Parts: sequence; structure tokens; C-alpha cells
Amino acid sequence: MTILYGVPGEGLGHATRSKVIIAWLLAEGHDVRVVSSSRAFTLLDKTFPGRVLEIQGFHLAYKELAVSKLRTIGLTLRTAPEALRTNFRQYRQLLHGFRAEVVVSDFESFSYLYAKLLRVPVISIDNMQIISRAQLDVAVPEEQEEHFDVARYLVRAKLPRAKHYLITTFFDLPLRPRYAERTTLVPSIIRPEIQAAQPTKGDYVLVYQTATNQTDLVEILQQLPDQEFRVYGFNKDEAHGNVLLRPFSEAGFIAELAGCRAVLTNGGFSLISEAVYLHKPVCAVPIPAQFEQWLNAAEIEQRGYGRHFEAITAANVQAFLGQLPAYEVALGYYQQNGNEELFAQLRKILAGLATVD
Repeated sequence: MTILYGVPGEGLGHATRSKVIIAWLLAEGHDVRVVSSSRAFTLLDKTFPGRVLEIQGFHLAYKELAVSKLRTIGLTLRTAPEALRTNFRQYRQLLHGFRAEVVVSDFESFSYLYAKLLRVPVISIDNMQIISRAQLDVAVPEEQEEHFDVARYLVRAKLPRAKHYLITTFFDLPLRPRYAERTTLVPSIIRPEIQAAQPTKGDYVLVYQTATNQTDLVEILQQLPDQEFRVYGFNKDEAHGNVLLRPFSEAGFIAELAGCRAVLTNGGFSLISEAVYLHKPVCAVPIPAQFEQWLNAAEIEQRGYGRHFEAITAANVQAFLGQLPAYEVALGYYQQNGNEELFAQLRKILAGLATVD
């Protein structure tokens, strides 16, 4: 089948996950074109040369570690005219000699609008839809209710009336009855490099910090001198006593993820999913005002895989480290056969669409 695959450019989590599925679709014999933006476009274009078109995407603006709604709206309005012109040019390029039979969207809007305009079925593959299509098993505190309402509204409005929703997740939840027929939960997408890694239990904690304006992180971790921390996110190669700052290296990061005793990170879905897959306890400190990150962190604690804190403090990190054996026991029950369940479901859906055509 001819497939248009849409990948958002904000962050690299969507791109690394989508890369796995795109490679599988190509291996299955499908003709795949990809639309993406920003850093995701660069990564995907390098991996699939000649198959990726660059569009102008949506960007988040941060203020004091939280997502700033006003700054994000302002950034979007300033870039909207050129973004529309660029996307229209790419749309015309797609129309010339390429007609998708199905669109796969990882929470990306351009491909979805293309599908609706040409009446092409859409398959949604992402983790975000769990916010609206599943029944949560954690209590949402009052301070998160507004963020929950906003996130649920945005998720529902993003890709409405898709043919099917494949929701990737490391935590299983019951689906809302009204959505059950066209929704399937599948295990998180795991990169081949992670599947090939041989986990060992080292004597250090891996730290991934994307909101690099938290300037006191090193000082906080230095308050625990008996524990070594290897920190990614600042893209520096420096030693500060027991805190080692690491430059960007995908291979180095995967090796140290496989060899660490635990992970300290925000609420990002990709790293948490990979840590759970490798049975690494997780201390999750979500970026404020991002409900999806809050939910991931809450589910880590709900399942006994680690702790959820609202801030990185020496006391919080120490409390997490003191309970590692219990988290390791809980993680020992987590089992996942790579991406085979997702691939089987996607193959079944595509076969059904081909039969209808």
C-alpha cells in the first residue's frame, strides 16, 4: 500500500518511535512517504533519504520549566504565515505523482488534514490518546485538573474519527466503552538498539534532563556524594565530583541506560518506556503543566516501578534510591515481546483496509 506517515517535530521521541514503524512498513513492502519538521525531519531524512518532506510544525515554549501557553501561542502566530506557505508547497508536491491509500499519524496534523481532504483512512499510532480513550486508574489531584481538561480536549480534537487508534503504553488501562471498538492498546515501541542491549546492574544512576534551565541540578546531586550520577541533557563533558555530565551520544546513552542501577528523568514517555522494558527503576519528575508527563510519572508509582515527585531534591532522590529492591521486584513482572504485538495489530488493520479497497 502507499502510506503517508506524519511525525511531529517537537522533541525526538515521536521520531525515534516512528522510525521503528516506518522501517517495518518498508520491510513489509509498503511505499511510505513521511512528513515532519524540525529535528525530527533531520533524523528521519537521514534514515530514509528521499522519502521525507519537511513541513513547518508546532513548537512548545518553556518558561521556568513549565510550558508557557502565551509564549507558545505567540511563537505559533509569528511563524504561521510562512508555515502555511511551506506546508502548502509540500502538499502540492505530495499530490504530484503520489496518492496515499492510508495515512498513519503519530499525533501529527498535516498528514491528518491531507487524509481528510482526500478521504483517505487514518490510523493513529501514539501514546497520547490514552488520556481521552481510557479510564485512568490514578486520582487526578486538584492542581492537575485544569491541565487534565486541556490535555483531554486537545487530544480529542487532534485526530478525531480515525479509522483505528493504536495506543502505545507501558501501563494497561480499561478503554472507555464508547471508544473500545476502534481502539487497541499495545506495548510501547522499543527501538532495536534497546532490544539488543543486555541490561546489567551498575553502580550509577542515569539522569536525563531536557529542561536544562534547572541550573541547580548538579548542586542537588552533589548532596548525595556516595552515589554516582551520569547526566545527559546538558551536552557537556565535565566531571563535578560524583556528577558526570555527558555529551550527546546515542550509543553511549543506550549503553549507560542498559548498565545503570536506576533512572532519574522527567515524565517523557520514550525513556520511561525503555527503562521499564529494561527493568530499570524510574524516578520521574514531570515538567510542570504537561499532563501527559504527569500521568506517566503517576503510573510509574502506581505500578511500583519507581517514584513520582514534583521536584528534584536531594531528599526525594534519596527516598527513591532507598526503595530500589522493591521497584526491581515489581519490574520483574513486566514482560514485552519487542514490538511484535504492535506489528501484528497494524498488519491486521492494513489488511482489512486493503480488502475494503
